[in-house]
Amino acid sequence: MNPTSIHPTPRQKDGMLKLLNVSKTFQGGEVRTTALDRITLDIDAGEYVAITGPSGCGKSTLLSVLGLLDTPDSGEYWFDGQNVAGWSEAQLNRLRRGRIGFIFQSFNLIEELSVAENVELALEYMNVPAKERRERVAAMLDKLGVAHRAKHRPSQLSGGQQQRVAIARALVANPAMLLADEPTGNLDSAHGDDVMRLLRQINAEGTTIIMVTHSPSHAAQASRTLRLLDGRILVDALQAA
Repeated sequence: MNPTSIHPTPRQKDGMLKLLNVSKTFQGGEVRTTALDRITLDIDAGEYVAITGPSGCGKSTLLSVLGLLDTPDSGEYWFDGQNVAGWSEAQLNRLRRGRIGFIFQSFNLIEELSVAENVELALEYMNVPAKERRERVAAMLDKLGVAHRAKHRPSQLSGGQQQRVAIARALVANPAMLLADEPTGNLDSAHGDDVMRLLRQINAEGTTIIMVTHSPSHAAQASRTLRLLDGRILVDALQAA
């Protein structure tokens, strides 16, 4: 069943993403931790947003909620005009598939598969025909500069090459939004700068990017910076052009 028919949209919300008073808590034994505290946030299509702040401030939790990997305890989350708060996991999976790409600090590549097979996996989940899958994978590996590594295993690649493959896997379904959680965290400075150049290029081509980072220099390359503290947005600032 189409999620839209289950959750009719009473009115169109501005922006690609909108959070209204979103809160999220975690229970650990007798300790209850507030990860997000009444977050209200708009993100427009095509933006490049960096999320910063100290460890434990809620950055990764916010990214997980935005990426439909986790659900808030309260508040509204509007995704392209649909209030997805309260949707089932199956509904969120259908909405997420092909719409959102993910890049993580750990590359999460499957060692038993070749580079091409790792990237193709995302399209298999979407039931894309085999011929089209191969064509799209070849084109994406070429775009990311790792076509010559298509038949290699992940362990045969450098860290920078593995992250390029992870980016190719995230982009091969042509998502509208790319979420990156510390994408340079396991890379040296040269490879990290290389990944940041790729992200700027991807954003310039129209993909919305939301990135969690501890690096002030990497955050400065985004068009907008959010700084979190204790689950709240402390700063929401546009970067100077």
